[in-house]
Amino acid sequence: MTTLVTGATGFVGAAVVRRLLARGETVRVLTRPASDRSNIDDLPVEIALGDLLAPDSLPAALSGCRSLYHVAADYRLWAPKPEAMYQANVEGSRNLIRHAMAAGVERIVYTSSVAVLGRTADGRPADEETPVTIDDMIGHYKRSKFLAEEAVRSLIADEDAPVTIVNPSTPIGPRDIKPTPTGRMIVEAAAGRMPAYVDTGLNIVHVDDVAEGHLLAHDRGRIGERYVLGGQDMTLAEILRAIAEIVGRPPPKVRLPHNLILPIAVLAESWARLFKTGEPFVTIDGIRMAKKRMFFSSAKAKAALGYSHRPPQDALRDAVAWFEGNGYLK
Repeated sequence: MTTLVTGATGFVGAAVVRRLLARGETVRVLTRPASDRSNIDDLPVEIALGDLLAPDSLPAALSGCRSLYHVAADYRLWAPKPEAMYQANVEGSRNLIRHAMAAGVERIVYTSSVAVLGRTADGRPADEETPVTIDDMIGHYKRSKFLAEEAVRSLIADEDAPVTIVNPSTPIGPRDIKPTPTGRMIVEAAAGRMPAYVDTGLNIVHVDDVAEGHLLAHDRGRIGERYVLGGQDMTLAEILRAIAEIVGRPPPKVRLPHNLILPIAVLAESWARLFKTGEPFVTIDGIRMAKKRMFFSSAKAKAALGYSHRPPQDALRDAVAWFEGNGYLK
């Protein structure tokens, strides 16, 4: 039987495809005709042309598939027209899962995000059960992913959708071709273009460990449950110090107040909107999110799935090596 992967041309999706192929599975990938396929060009996969927002393209992609990994998402911290993000993340997920059920798919892994989880009042790492509401979501990306996971949960409860949910933290590693917002930060830091930082924190995990966590969720996860796929909590200062050690540069020593960066983000977004330059490096929502440390626990995934992760320095080292080898640090 065949396994379908959405988002396979992207960072996490490509890692999931490689892990599936490594264990001998037949893999089909759903991709739009204009998508950059450099992440999968060298892989023995079947290409299904289609789009989450083109329902007529989904039955053929799902035909004969026993499993589905829905990794695709519109991941941007800024968008001139955020409606497209809601369409892709919410309506696209609903379309795909309903068509998968109609096609007889037996197991579905849906890739959510720790962005939809709550935060603890005392700063301890949050987990799958930390209380949260949509009012806690900062920015359109987080809101769209929160609503998307709610839509998936409704399909599980109301239509018996065979879905297990995974919530990756901050994946780092090779083949971040876009790159993601975190990948852009690594590129700037490794190239010596990040002289200062703000006080924030992330949970760093190797993208290949996240990919393995997807397969574990498919094989051992319970329908309707969600599992945080994370690594190690690190402050931004610690992350930048680790990158500096890898590339042999001194780490930035200037810590800037969040409110000092906010006017710069306003100007950057205005410039991007006016000149259509794409997502700016600094965004208003990014600064607002940075005020809260994104620390999480993967204890549930470790206990229930046998999930594990390598040290974050390995992820950062692999990411820097890939960015350098592919010309991102010039």
